[in-house]
Amino acid sequence: MIKAILIFNNHGKPRLSKFYEHYTEDTEQQIIRETFHLVSKRDENVCNFLEGGMLIGGSDYKLIYRHYATLYFVFCVDSSESELGILDLIQVFVETLDKCFENVCELDLIFHVDKVHNILAEMVMGGMVLETNMNEIITQVDAQNKMEKSEVITAFLMCFVTFISQCPCLDICSMQGHWVVFHTASASR
Repeated sequence: MIKAILIFNNHGKPRLSKFYEHYTEDTEQQIIRETFHLVSKRDENVCNFLEGGMLIGGSDYKLIYRHYATLYFVFCVDSSESELGILDLIQVFVETLDKCFENVCELDLIFHVDKVHNILAEMVMGGMVLETNMNEIITQVDAQNKMEKSEVITAFLMCFVTFISQCPCLDICSMQGHWVVFHTASASR
């Protein structure tokens, strides 16, 4: 089972943290610092698996990570997870982010944190891997984005119609499937 997913930059600044077990905020921050310290001090030519830190479960848990450009992607997992399977999952996650953001960078993770969490939620929920097919993940994320856009448009239209109906000098009607707003000559209703 996946215990936590962490993304931080080369300076240890967290860019995403998702814990699948409850910790206090202070403990989460300590886990992030400890994990960064364990991962960042390793050479580039060593394997990408190591024992978890004392705060995340010690030798009962493993840290599996990949370092891409300025970001570390770290998955904290228990012994039931395959190291190679998790490395594959990290690769799928990064490639999915890359497709969704067209050459993902650290700023995308900062300014679109909600979208990153949505992508992650399509892949992992409750610490269990749900989906590893990048095309399916992108399809679901695109469907979510379309739904969000339609909700925003609907909310805007509802506000607009409410505004028009309360304004005595404007009126609204439907003509051949299109909404038309026009100015009325008199202000009496």
